[in-house]
Amino acid sequence: MNLAPRLPRPSWLDVVLALAVAGAGVVEAFGRAGAGPGQVHRPGLVAAGALLAGVILLPRRRFPVATLAALTALSALFRFAVLDDDYPLTAWQFYSNLILVHTVGSAATGRRARAAGAATVLAAYALLQTLPGQDVAEGLIGAIFMGVAYGSGVLLRRQTDRAIRMAERAAVAAEEERTRIARELHDVISHHVSLMTLQAGGVRMLLAADPARERERDLLHSVERAGRDTVEELRMLLGVLRDGRAPVGLDQLDRLAAPLRAAGLDVRIGTTGRPRPVPPAVGLAAYRVVQEALTNTLKHAGAASADVTVGFAPSALTVEISDDGTPAVAGAGHGLAGMRERVALHGGTLRAGPGAGGYTVAATFPLGS
Repeated sequence: MNLAPRLPRPSWLDVVLALAVAGAGVVEAFGRAGAGPGQVHRPGLVAAGALLAGVILLPRRRFPVATLAALTALSALFRFAVLDDDYPLTAWQFYSNLILVHTVGSAATGRRARAAGAATVLAAYALLQTLPGQDVAEGLIGAIFMGVAYGSGVLLRRQTDRAIRMAERAAVAAEEERTRIARELHDVISHHVSLMTLQAGGVRMLLAADPARERERDLLHSVERAGRDTVEELRMLLGVLRDGRAPVGLDQLDRLAAPLRAAGLDVRIGTTGRPRPVPPAVGLAAYRVVQEALTNTLKHAGAASADVTVGFAPSALTVEISDDGTPAVAGAGHGLAGMRERVALHGGTLRAGPGAGGYTVAATFPLGS
């Protein structure tokens, strides 16, 4: 699992910093305009440089070394081609250099990237020392500020890398624990449910010779079927814990209908009401009802088409499956008992019987507000 961030786009902070640098440069350019020493002799050009510096700052987190190189080139242009020899360091040069040096320190992750970033920082510092009015004290002050900016960026990068490593280790540990829990649950629950199912089947076979025990045999057969269904659903649900697979639900009805359509049954799926999330267990039960009803339609009803309607009401979920097959054959008890048990487990009701031109199965599941 890789939690390293992607290349970021300019954020609101980048925009604010760019506006701050450009604004400070424009204020200085026109606020200190004049012909004397230390004053801005060409305020229009200085303001234009401040605006360009603000634009250069915008992609600083995506291209930190390139933006600092571009700013250094802009400073060189103003130093050797535009500004007078007695003009000192401008505000936009000072602030934008500190911001970009910090960004370079926090962004360089590889050895080559760190070397390129350090070289660019040294080039920017060297250029600033060529400006008029720079002495030993100014050079030391500039070195301190740029060193602090670069060092704070390096510390930020190290903390970020540490946080990413810790998050990756936590994710791996959580995945391993989830797999362990899934394995234990599967071993314990599936074993006991399978054992109960086999025992119920054994008792049913012992009663097979007694004609008077037909009702008991039917009940035991229902227990067997419920046990097999439980083991199957446990395998599916525990797979979610094991590898994060999503359980089947109403959002997969189209996938369910695809092989039925290929087999010649025209399945049409529609919804009524405003769709909303339903509990996973309810969604699974509704999916199974639709699956069983469509399977019965395809196998036993001789239908050419079937309509599946999912209804979302404020307090209930309904699924209705209607076909144009033979009602007497479709309603011959194929899977209806299992569907009723599944729906009743969630406090719902199932209605099945002849409909308009075919057979209809409708299940209603109560939902909370």
